[in-house]
Amino acid sequence: MNEDIEGAAPGFVRVRLDLSYDGKDFSGWARQASRRTVQGDIEDALRTVTRSARTYELTVAGRTDAGVHARGQVAHVDLPESVWAEHRERLLRRLAGRLAHDVRVWRVTEAPAGFNARFSALWRRYAYRVVDRPGGVDPLLRGHVLWHDWPLDVGAMNAASAGLLGEHDFAAYCKKREGATTIRTLQRLEWERDAHGVVTATVRADAFCHNMVRSLVGALLFVGDGHRPVEWPAKVLAAGVRDSAVHVVRPHGLTLEEVGYPADELLASRSREARNKRTLGGGPGCC
Repeated sequence: MNEDIEGAAPGFVRVRLDLSYDGKDFSGWARQASRRTVQGDIEDALRTVTRSARTYELTVAGRTDAGVHARGQVAHVDLPESVWAEHRERLLRRLAGRLAHDVRVWRVTEAPAGFNARFSALWRRYAYRVVDRPGGVDPLLRGHVLWHDWPLDVGAMNAASAGLLGEHDFAAYCKKREGATTIRTLQRLEWERDAHGVVTATVRADAFCHNMVRSLVGALLFVGDGHRPVEWPAKVLAAGVRDSAVHVVRPHGLTLEEVGYPADELLASRSREARNKRTLGGGPGCC
């Protein structure tokens, strides 16, 4: 992945792509040699529709795992000025004709100075959807909603969620990656049941480490169905190590809904700030 934060190289234009996808048949975002991925599909389509001999690499706001969906994903790609000038007016329509129907690019625009899809982001917002009806999930929603076979107390889940908000080391809820910090600022974690019985967790943070949302949801479902007390998720967090009792829920209930960015004049400074590796109390970072 192109990790440059200073903008496109001379002779190139940084282009922002807003996109969505159904993650069911993808092995996650990141390109893999022998598997279908979102990055691979879009990069291949870009190469084809621009008639380029090389692949132009995408940088994404949030790498989603296999089976996870996105409604508001953001990526950028640096294209030669000549390629952008030739194709900019027809690029969106040509991508629509080339891409499979489970991935769509909705907007293609020249990015403002200092924009980096990953490092300029202030926050990512996910939703995880669950139903606890005895009969299961509406067949029309089954690819995006988890069935939990126990009645859920949304009030208890919200009470437990409150103890997880703020800046913490989320090592207890993350799959450790070499060289990556697990310190994050969890800005919002709320549960709501709608008129159709779907219980949705809204989860927003400056960034997420691997499996973080699905692990948090797994812990909070145990509170909601009465298997664990309200205080348990915060105690797991404070312990700072992976707890075998925390279940990582299935990916299909999770959707990346939105990515937030600062005003254009703050994009470059946010990119520089986010690149710093975080320590507790040491200020914002990304990954």
